Amino acid sequence: MQDTDLFLSLAEIAGVFVGFGALIAVRSDGTSDTWGVASVGMVVWGGIQVVVLALVPVAISRFPVADHALWMSSSLIFLAFFWILGEVVERIFPERMAMRAAWPMRARWQMELIFGILVILPMNLALIVILLGVLPDLEAALYFTSLVLLLFTDTLLLLFMVTSGGRPQHA
Repeated sequence: MQDTDLFLSLAEIAGVFVGFGALIAVRSDGTSDTWGVASVGMVVWGGIQVVVLALVPVAISRFPVADHALWMSSSLIFLAFFWILGEVVERIFPERMAMRAAWPMRARWQMELIFGILVILPMNLALIVILLGVLPDLEAALYFTSLVLLLFTDTLLLLFMVTSGGRPQHA
C-alpha cells in the first residue's frame, strides 16, 4: 500500500478528537449531565472509529494481499464497525439512549436526514462501490474519502457539542 503515511496522518488527526473529548470530560470533573456525557461520548466514539478504520488497511497491507482484497476487506470491516458496533454503543450507554429519547422527534429526524444525505449516504456508497469492484483503480481513494467523511461527521458533532452544549434548540 503506497498511502500508508496518509492513513497514519488521518489516524493522528482523529486521535486529537479522542484526546479533546477526554480532556473535556476530565476538565468538567466528569460531567453528570446526560447531554454532556452523551455528546462527549459521541465525539470520542467518532474519533476512535476513524483511528481504527484508518489503521485497518495499514495493518492488512502488511500481509501479501491483492489491492482489491485489501480494500474489500477494509470496507467490510468499516461497514461492520460503523453499523454494528455503532448500534451496540448506542444501546449500551444509558446517556445516549436518554439523549435520543429526550430529543424532539422532528429535530432529530431533520438532523439525521441532513447527516444521512450529505455524509452517511456518500460514505456508504463509496464503500459499496469498493465491495462491488466497479472502480478498482479508485478503491484507495474511495476508502480514504469514506474516512474523511466519517471524520467530517465527528467534526460536525464536535461543533454541535461546543455551540449548543449538545442540546437541541427549542423554538
